[in-house]
Amino acid sequence: MDEYHPDGGTGYRRANRDLWNEYTRINAASKMYDLEGFKAGRNALHPLEIKELGSVQDKRLLHLQCHFGLDTLTWARLGAQVTGVDFSPDAVRLARSLAEELGLPARFIQSDLYDLPNHLDETFDIVFTSYGALTWLSDIPGWAQVAARYVRPGGTFYIAEFHPAACMFSDESDHLEVNEDYFNNGVLTFPVEGSYADRTAATQSKTSYEWNYPLGTVVSSLIDAGLRLEFLHEFDYSVYQGYKFLEQGADGLWRVPAGMPRIPLLFSIRARKD
Repeated sequence: MDEYHPDGGTGYRRANRDLWNEYTRINAASKMYDLEGFKAGRNALHPLEIKELGSVQDKRLLHLQCHFGLDTLTWARLGAQVTGVDFSPDAVRLARSLAEELGLPARFIQSDLYDLPNHLDETFDIVFTSYGALTWLSDIPGWAQVAARYVRPGGTFYIAEFHPAACMFSDESDHLEVNEDYFNNGVLTFPVEGSYADRTAATQSKTSYEWNYPLGTVVSSLIDAGLRLEFLHEFDYSVYQGYKFLEQGADGLWRVPAGMPRIPLLFSIRARKD
């Protein structure tokens, strides 16, 4: 199967899109996403991104790789004028349906991220993405160029994401066992066993295709794309278990057990376009 490139082959990308169509069905029915709770008013965002972005009232916000839109629609509930983008047609259909059902003003566009400039010609006060987005992209410099293209002068780019250093460790071990090369820039193949929200779910897709992204590559790519970093934060907790050895605290966040060396589990970046 050919590697996906922004200007060419779509093999890996097509396979991942099929997988995310299946994930939409599975995740929407999962306890983790708690769709009925969201419809009743539950906030789908985490305190981290709300605190670090601040007020979004009346701001135009573009959410890249939005899945079926729960975070996007939460930003709408917080007063933003939102546009969500995802490459999965099933996810976009569900997002549009939820926006209509809940009476929330939101626009959703079905597009591959790298092809978005052919579908959207605007700029925004905020460009946002989060948690598990970058691993599905084969070209981080290309991603940064697309993201920066949509930030208006004076506007903000923000990402909260799983730390790439944490991706070196086995998610099947009960201790810190390194099993991935931090600097591997080739495609990584993983067997699909349900979704991250429901490991027991059956899927037609059997393999996912993902990429590693050293943090230096992410930061340098954003700078090269014309964004000025305001901060880079690293955190010793995660919003998702991810690894068997993590323990959940009273605050709902996941950390390594006491006595085990701490590792970075999340990072966040806020940047501006001058």
